Amino acid sequence: MYTFNFEMLWGYRWLFLNGTLVTIGLTAAVVVLGLLLGLVGGLAQLSRFAVLRWISWAYIELFRCTPLLVQLLWFYYALPMLTGIQIDAVTASVLTLSLYGGSFYAEVIRGGVVSIEAGQSEAGLALGMTPAKVMRRIVLPQAVKRMIPPLMNQSIIQFKNTSLVSVVAVPDLLYQGQVAATDTFRPLEVYTIVALIYFVVLVPLTAIVKRGEKQLQTGH
Repeated sequence: MYTFNFEMLWGYRWLFLNGTLVTIGLTAAVVVLGLLLGLVGGLAQLSRFAVLRWISWAYIELFRCTPLLVQLLWFYYALPMLTGIQIDAVTASVLTLSLYGGSFYAEVIRGGVVSIEAGQSEAGLALGMTPAKVMRRIVLPQAVKRMIPPLMNQSIIQFKNTSLVSVVAVPDLLYQGQVAATDTFRPLEVYTIVALIYFVVLVPLTAIVKRGEKQLQTGH
């Protein structure tokens, strides 16, 4: 029978704390950048210019249809070889996760916009608004309310996706856990703690998403 011993991990508490802060900071960066990329990609999908729609479609499908881990390794190892520009592990991780997340955000944004009844846009155009004004003043304010729950769900997924950056030695929570496990030879205890930290951080966020979805359904 295996005997768990968590007491010895108390000496590694700052390692876990630093890893958690790195994970949260990394998540914040890739969510913000991913949302910006998603907004551009989602609106480009709705553009009247075919070239913009094609570029957006190619970007979205490329990153949605290839494994995130493969993308991360490609950006970290292959991109510097092809361009001659050296990038560190953190930069490669932020770039990869932002592009990956942006492809999913783009589809959420596109879906939110097309869910608004066409009659509202037609009414705005009939009143003399330009298509840009219709989008900014009529469509987007309503679409954003519908986008918030799926966007937050995708952001939660991004938080979990950050665990992959440990393979390129970014000192996130999982990487610090690997360091502690190697040092203590207690991987069961270490990875149990790591899982609990992810759980503690994500449960409140999940509750917020569910609350938001309920408010949208009830209207208040």
